Amino acid sequence: MTADPGSAGPRDGTASQDAGLASLAGEGSILSRTARGAGWVIGWRFCTRFIGLFSTLILVRLLTPADFGIVALATSFVQGFGQLCEVGVEDAIIRDPHPDRALYDTGFTINLIRGFGVALVLLIGAFPIATLFHNPNLAPVLLAVAGISALGAMENIGVVDFRRFIAFDREFVLKIIPRIVQTAIGITLSFILRSYWALIIALLSNQAITTMMTYRLHPYRPRLSLVAWRRMAGYSAWIWVNNLVSQLNSNGTNFIIGKMLGVGAVGIFGLGNEIAGLPNTELVGPLCRSAFSGFAHARADDDNGASLLLRLLALMTIIALPAGLGLSLTAYPIVQLGFGKNWIGAVPLLQIIGIANAFSIFGMISGVVFSVRAWMKALFKLGAAVTLTRLGLIIVLLPVYGLPGAAIAVALTDIVNQLVLIVVTVHRLDLSLGTVLGRIWRSIAAAALMTALLVTLHLGWSDEPGTDRWQAIHLGAAVMIGAISYTASLIGLWLLAGRPEGAERDLLDFLRAMLRRIETRRLPA
Repeated sequence: MTADPGSAGPRDGTASQDAGLASLAGEGSILSRTARGAGWVIGWRFCTRFIGLFSTLILVRLLTPADFGIVALATSFVQGFGQLCEVGVEDAIIRDPHPDRALYDTGFTINLIRGFGVALVLLIGAFPIATLFHNPNLAPVLLAVAGISALGAMENIGVVDFRRFIAFDREFVLKIIPRIVQTAIGITLSFILRSYWALIIALLSNQAITTMMTYRLHPYRPRLSLVAWRRMAGYSAWIWVNNLVSQLNSNGTNFIIGKMLGVGAVGIFGLGNEIAGLPNTELVGPLCRSAFSGFAHARADDDNGASLLLRLLALMTIIALPAGLGLSLTAYPIVQLGFGKNWIGAVPLLQIIGIANAFSIFGMISGVVFSVRAWMKALFKLGAAVTLTRLGLIIVLLPVYGLPGAAIAVALTDIVNQLVLIVVTVHRLDLSLGTVLGRIWRSIAAAALMTALLVTLHLGWSDEPGTDRWQAIHLGAAVMIGAISYTASLIGLWLLAGRPEGAERDLLDFLRAMLRRIETRRLPA
């Protein structure tokens, strides 16, 4: 088994007293707290999507595409450089069994160095980058957005406790207030300035407010120190290396497609891939963010997390599997109604990649276990092998099948990646694949019945052209029939099995607990 870097506790002579705000930990089991945490993160995702849509509908009437383009280009440099320097400081603190002040302060100092380092790179490279893109307006924008990195570097490291103790309601507040203020400032200044500077000032305001709120919402006051850097070094180095592999995966795919088929093909592929990944970004991703803290708690209690893994896999399979298959089945009406007939080329991509993404819950949750248990070398080897295989398959299949060939390469390598991750995970946690299948077979069977019904009724994987009205009727019928058939099949199979303990009961218990909490809050004091 791969070594577990950073798990031996303090080795630098510092006190090992926990520096976290333990009062943030809520009541209930790790599963219930993890599920509640995922609910808050999903709530944040939906809120920010709604706010973003609302502001975009207004801003597109006040600003030009060039305004949006220059902001997107500038922020992509901030995010790109930031990602290249990401070393997983927060994750290292969450999974450490002895997160004392030395570790918190070291994490703060590393973030400070990273953030100001990115800002310095942007300051030095602003004018050369602007010259490279033949856009002199880009230079002052890059100088301004360097402030985003610098402000973010000064955030209070103490707020990592919101994740560490699964207090995502606090993190929701930390994120939603600056987002609302950013939207208000952006819209107001757009009316006044009619310039991309309105968006830049809004982004800077968001980060400034976020940084100030981190000190308002958490009492911890960080100091400059690198005394615990050795405890972070092994884990953080592997995080950085795995981030590089991830960057090579995504950017390499786009580069090959752009080189062989042109920029337009990159846009179509990106659209299909993004839609297919919605269950991951909006459902599975939030769960994994919360699950990281849950598995870290289990590890601290000398629990290998096997029980939590089984229950989370079963719970999320009920939701994520039909959502992913549903997107694949209804790709044609979704693309035509949402993006127009010019983007119909994305339909086969969504159909192919959507199938693989429907089962991504297995790989993503297993990846969280790998990260918490610090099996980083194995994660790197698998990621590198999958990335190289994917890029090679794209080079071979793209000239023959076009963009669907790239989708096939992505889907095949994703499926292999998920299978390897789940097999290795259950083996290392002393489980069996039979045990895993025993928890999820009803969800898989119900999803298969839903798929068969929609295909039989010509409502699934149907590429029949038609008017927008016809496609809307098609989509509505598919969603309604699919939801009813899946739910009925799942409940029927559960009842036939004798209402066993499992995801169905966990979901019902979770919904009852939510209703009780809502009812309690509605009662008069």
